[in-house]
Amino acid sequence: MQNWDNTITVVPTHKLLDTPCRNWRGMTESGGRRIKRALHVDLTSIAFCNSEMIERFRKIGLIQDYVEQRIADVVARGGRDDACTRDVCAEHELTNVGVFRVYISAYLKSRADVHQEGDMAFLIRQLDPGPMGLPLEVYAFTKTTAWGSYEAIQAEIFEHLVAAAPAFGLRVFQQPTGTDFRVLAAVA
Repeated sequence: MQNWDNTITVVPTHKLLDTPCRNWRGMTESGGRRIKRALHVDLTSIAFCNSEMIERFRKIGLIQDYVEQRIADVVARGGRDDACTRDVCAEHELTNVGVFRVYISAYLKSRADVHQEGDMAFLIRQLDPGPMGLPLEVYAFTKTTAWGSYEAIQAEIFEHLVAAAPAFGLRVFQQPTGTDFRVLAAVA
């Protein structure tokens, strides 16, 4: 049996029946490698968009058309185009996490190293919220199967998304660290 690193391993026949093994051939022949990773958003940072947020989002080239279309839809349904003044907004109004999800999709579609067509799945989805926040999962395929290139592409994508989240008023969740506790102790 040839391993992923091109080394050869001899496996007794009975082991093929009791021990699972992973066949990487399909991945290699498909020309793409799957990215399936989630970014956890702090639930307390999710909000309806106010006029300031909407104006900021209108300036982001990747999602300009989306924001303009959604605002036009809100106005067409009898809403306002500037902000939500009620305690609970109508279901068709924008949220910062919804706009960020669209941004993630547009950002990935702008990358030449990510598959967009064919039978390779491409989606950004929300998973069930939990103690670590709201997971936004990227499910896409790179156009390379080379391990180093794949890891570099995946790292670039998530570095960008972590850095971009604050522009949408979102915080990425992480467990409290020693620095967090020092800040709390200084305040007290």
